[in-house]
Amino acid sequence: MKILSFLIFTILLSLNIGLANPPQDNIVDNIVKAIQAMDADKLASYFSDTVDLEAGESDGSYSKTQAEIIFRQFFKDYPLTAFSLNHEGSSNDGSKYFIGTYKTTKAEYRVYVLMKSKNEQMRIQEIQFEED
Repeated sequence: MKILSFLIFTILLSLNIGLANPPQDNIVDNIVKAIQAMDADKLASYFSDTVDLEAGESDGSYSKTQAEIIFRQFFKDYPLTAFSLNHEGSSNDGSKYFIGTYKTTKAEYRVYVLMKSKNEQMRIQEIQFEED
């Protein structure tokens, strides 16, 4: 009986630890879903405090709030018809990145997103929508 109690306690403890620090393995999926939904608010939730951004007419370093406004307008001006994730990877310094294709009726964009760890969470440092 003690072994069963110990086993149940161990399982519950491991579940609790998993909930306290949710894994960020699916951060790329979450960001891709935000882009596919053209959800600037959700996308901005992954931004660092400042973001190097290129989208439409905007190109520079912006605050999280400014970047959200820029993407809200970009998604409005260039509604998505298709998005594909072409490549993803990570660097030796722990950063992650992905490259995708954002298609609209007006143009096609190469998307590059670079994420780095900040306060133990991956945050978007750089995001580019470059017209092909």
